[in-house]
Parts: sequence; structure tokens; C-alpha cells
Amino acid sequence: MGTGRLYAAVAAGGFRRYATYRMATAAGVFTNTVFGLILAYTYLALWDQRPHLGGYDQAQAVTFVWVSQGLLMTVAVLGGGFEDELIERIRTGDIAVDLYRPADLQLWWLASDLGRALFHLLGRGLLPLVFGALLFPLALPVSPLTWVAFLIAVLLGTLVSFAIRFVVALCAFWLLDGAGVSQLAVLTAIFCSGMLLPLNVFPGALGEVVRLLPWSALLQAPVDILLGTADPLPTYAFQALWAVLLLALGRLVQSAATRRVVVQGG
Repeated sequence: MGTGRLYAAVAAGGFRRYATYRMATAAGVFTNTVFGLILAYTYLALWDQRPHLGGYDQAQAVTFVWVSQGLLMTVAVLGGGFEDELIERIRTGDIAVDLYRPADLQLWWLASDLGRALFHLLGRGLLPLVFGALLFPLALPVSPLTWVAFLIAVLLGTLVSFAIRFVVALCAFWLLDGAGVSQLAVLTAIFCSGMLLPLNVFPGALGEVVRLLPWSALLQAPVDILLGTADPLPTYAFQALWAVLLLALGRLVQSAATRRVVVQGG
């Protein structure tokens, strides 16, 4: 099997794997919808008191809620993707089997994570957005090109998310139990991605800093492109830069971890 076909098969396997959990998907859609309702009414009250807060009108603010709820699992803001399995394989030593595969460790898990992301985009992303559109006047674009631009940003955001979680998971080579680092990474992602509040709302220097961090590429960047409040090309450049830097960092950490496995296991 050629290299491209191999990783395509891994991605397809990742999609099928998550597609088997139908009840979990239904429960996740319900959870995202309920949480979306809570945030939407909170945003309505906030924007009623502070019109055009963060440069958004009320419809854009509510749209931010429902689009971000649809993307939560796609870009794995709360984790729960490959990283838990990878940490466990490192802890048990099964990672040695992965390193003997005729495939690159980083690309293998990336392909699997892209399959997972595609399933969650279709399985858990669309229904909350449709539900929100039925209940609230959303500022959704009518141009197909805007939706295409949005999907490109989602893909880049997924790459950034993978790169962050890959580095976090590899910390288990040194820490043996990566649960603490994973939890810290999730908390950082919740605060810095725009999950709870658009980053444009953050005041002063804090707002400028969080918008420069890689987590803003996960939710804030794609939603701003969909709302038409950000230029796609500079946004893509920002996301791609973080993706390249973090993937390169993951490659360096992987190389150091592989040498550690050789030293420990012979």
C-alpha cells in the first residue's frame, strides 16, 4: 500500500471508529445544544446591555455561540481525541509497537485525528447549528465561497489542535502519567480559544495576547471568517504558521522521545 493510501485508510478508520458510537454522538449533540441555549441567552442579555461588544452585533454574537458549539468536538477543544489513547500506550509500553510500524508516528495519529474531526463536523457540528438557526436570527452567510473559506479555516484549526495535543501527549514519555498536563491543556484551550467568550471581548493587553496564541486558531479564527469580520488570507497565514511551528515542535519531541525509548528498552 502506498504511503498516501495508507494514511487515507487510517483516516477512514478514524471516521468509522467514531461513527460506531451512535448513542454517544446523540448525547453529545444534546449536550452541545443545551449548552448552546444557555450561552445564547447569556450573550443576548450581555449584548443587550453592551451593543456591539467586541465588534459584534447581537446576531453575530449568537451566531458565534452556535458555530463554536458545532466546532467544539471537531477541533477537540475539550480533548478526548487520540491523545488519551497515545498517553495510555506510552504508559503501558505499547508505544514500542507503534514505533515499529512502517509508518511515521506523527502522521499516523494525524490521519486518525483528521478522520475523527470529519465525523464530528458532520455528526455533531451540523445539528446544533441548525437548531440554533431555527430558534434565533443568526448572521450566517449566503455565499458558498464564505462557507468554503470557513471550512479551510476549520481544517487549519484542526491541524493546530492536533499539533498541540500531540506535544502534550508525548510529555508522558517523561512524566509517565500525562493526565495532569492534558487537563491543564484543556483548561487553557477553554479560556484561550473563544469557547466561553469571544476573544475580541477580552480587554486591553489580555485580548491582544490571547488572540496571538495558537488556541485562537481553533474557534475564534474560523468563526470570524464565517461572520465576515476577518480577512481569510491573513487568518490562514496565522493558523498555518502555528500549525507548522507546533508540528515541527512535535517532530523534535518525538525524536527525543524515540531516543528515550531506545535507551530504556534496548
